Amino acid sequence: MMIVPDKKDAIHKAWLYRILEAIADDVYLVAVLYFKGGTCASMLGWLDRFSIDLDFDYAGNESDIEKTRAALEAIFVKFGLSIKDKSKRGIQYFLRYDDAASDRKIVKIDASFPLFHASKYAPARFLEIDRILTCQTKETMFAHKLAAVTDRFHKTGGIAGRDIYDIHYFFMHGAQYDADVIKERTGMDAKKFLTELADFIEKRVTEKIISEDLNSLLPHDRFAIMRTVLKRETIGLIRDEIRRVERLKV
Repeated sequence: MMIVPDKKDAIHKAWLYRILEAIADDVYLVAVLYFKGGTCASMLGWLDRFSIDLDFDYAGNESDIEKTRAALEAIFVKFGLSIKDKSKRGIQYFLRYDDAASDRKIVKIDASFPLFHASKYAPARFLEIDRILTCQTKETMFAHKLAAVTDRFHKTGGIAGRDIYDIHYFFMHGAQYDADVIKERTGMDAKKFLTELADFIEKRVTEKIISEDLNSLLPHDRFAIMRTVLKRETIGLIRDEIRRVERLKV
C-alpha cells in the first residue's frame, strides 16, 4: 500500500488510482501499457515511499501510438483533466486536476518506447484498486532503477534523490537485479557499471539533492533518518555487491 506522507497527498493518490483504474478497465490500453516505476513499486509493497507519477512501458506497435494517445485522452476528458503539456510524438502527458485542498495538482503520465529486450514482465494484482496489470518484475525494475541514476544525469543533467533512495531500499530488502537489463541499457557488465555508479554517487550526490527530492515523499521521521545516512549506506551497499560479484567470478 502506498503511504501518504501528508494529508493533502491523499487527493493526489486518489487521482493516480482513478486514472490507473480506467487504464486497467480499457481492454486496449491494459494490453499495451505495462506498469512500472515508483507508483507501481509502492502499490506492490516493493517501496515504502510516496510516488506522484504513473510510468509505463509501451508494448504496442509504433504505428499505434496515436491510437493509444486517443484512448488515454478520452479518459482525461471523462475525468475533466486538462492537458497542460504533452509530447508531440511519444506518450507523455502533464495533467492538471483542480482541487484547492491539494498542493500538487499535476499528474505526469509517461510511457517509454521501445521496450528493452531484456526487460521481463508479469501480471500482478493491485489490491488498492482491485485490478490486475502487467508490470515489470522486481528484478527488472531494480535493474532499471540502478541504471536510471546516471542515465537521468546524462540526458537531463539532473539527479533525483528518490533514485538513490529506491536503490537503497531494494538492496536493504534483499531484492535481486537483472544483470542483462543493466548490460543492455548501459553496455557494461554489472561489476563495471556498479563501480561507476558508486563513484558517481560519491562525487555527485549531495545532501541537498537528497533533501529536495525526498522531503515530500517520506514521513518526516523516516526522512530525518534517511537524509543523513542515505548516501553513505547506498555507496556501501553497492560496493558490497561489487565484492559479491567478484567472488562469483573466482
